[in-house]
Amino acid sequence: MQKEEIRLDVSVCQDMGLHARPAAQLAREAGSFESDIYLVLDGDSADAKSVLDILSLAAVKGTRLSVVASGPDAAEAVEQLRRFFCNESQETETTWPEQS
Repeated sequence: MQKEEIRLDVSVCQDMGLHARPAAQLAREAGSFESDIYLVLDGDSADAKSVLDILSLAAVKGTRLSVVASGPDAAEAVEQLRRFFCNESQETETTWPEQS
């Protein structure tokens, strides 16, 4: 039996793109699901549970990519990652004070 694949297009809305901190948060959120989850950008695919894979996409603010999940909790995973990309997740990125 083949797994059903769920795909959703999203935009990176984090001001500094998917740099280390949001990539780590995204990988942590994706890792909480049993399903296989990938981010797809221009034909390149990255494991959403791997910080290094996410960083390899070099996704800046405004980048359109697809969240693709397959497995028993794929719908929930895609919805959670949609919230992440729409800044609806519970954790928000810390803004560091400027140095004077």
